[in-house]
Amino acid sequence: MRDPLDIRPPPAAPLVDPADLRRWILFEDEQLLVLDKPGWLVVHPSKRGPWSSLAGAVREGLGIGTIRFVYRLDRETSGVIILAKDEATGSRLQKAIGRRRVGKVYGVLLEGELAGRTEVAQALGPDPSAGVTVKQKVVEAGAAGAQASVTVFQPLARGGGFTLAGVELLTGRKHQIRAHAEWLGHRVVGDKLYGPDPRLYLEFATAGWTARHEALLPLTRQAVHCAAIDLRAAGLDRVFTAPWPAELARFGERRLALPAPEAQRLIDEFVARRLAGPWPAPGGEPETSTGSSD
Repeated sequence: MRDPLDIRPPPAAPLVDPADLRRWILFEDEQLLVLDKPGWLVVHPSKRGPWSSLAGAVREGLGIGTIRFVYRLDRETSGVIILAKDEATGSRLQKAIGRRRVGKVYGVLLEGELAGRTEVAQALGPDPSAGVTVKQKVVEAGAAGAQASVTVFQPLARGGGFTLAGVELLTGRKHQIRAHAEWLGHRVVGDKLYGPDPRLYLEFATAGWTARHEALLPLTRQAVHCAAIDLRAAGLDRVFTAPWPAELARFGERRLALPAPEAQRLIDEFVARRLAGPWPAPGGEPETSTGSSD
């Protein structure tokens, strides 16, 4: 039975409330629209109408006809997402991401208590054994489809068998954080695809939240949050941040005994330390993945 104090986000995605859409705006000018995306909203248009996706809601609710997502976040990932209002700006920033000139810092909740800072430098490629075509896994460098990938996990707080971690993405591969977390043995809390059974992902897509999800997952969304995006090395003197979301803060309070203000302070300090110096651009092939790196 679910603990009545364990308040969770909705298992089925609602439609966007136009009033909420405007509250999500972090920054807007002639070139950019920056939003704090909630962890239940798909980015690209869906069959449920314009208010069921971020792209549709922006066009319908804000009257912005031309939008280009600079990068994508998975439906269940929250945080900073940047939309360009013209093709030139969008192309410029996407090329900067390809050259690794855009800093990305995430906050995540992990299963288990991660002992210390851990750098995972393991190539990622398709996982044909999972039965889910989008799933990635750690593969041998040089294998078919392998892409060099580097993720740094920094524990910020531990307790109750979980870890609040700051994450640095030094590359931007599809599902990079989640696939590396699975390989590390510290899976992302609430992850339907990289969690205890990848079939949970397909079951959720067809039947929604079920008793099996309830039994196996402590959250109805994956606990990944894009905390900060740094565009300074891309030629724009901007750093955008999004606060730690309420549902993940509540999980931290109940499972890690971590007060929400303390979690926010730890994440803010991690972001500040990470973005204090120049963003590194490690060698290797340029970024080519069109999928999200969360």
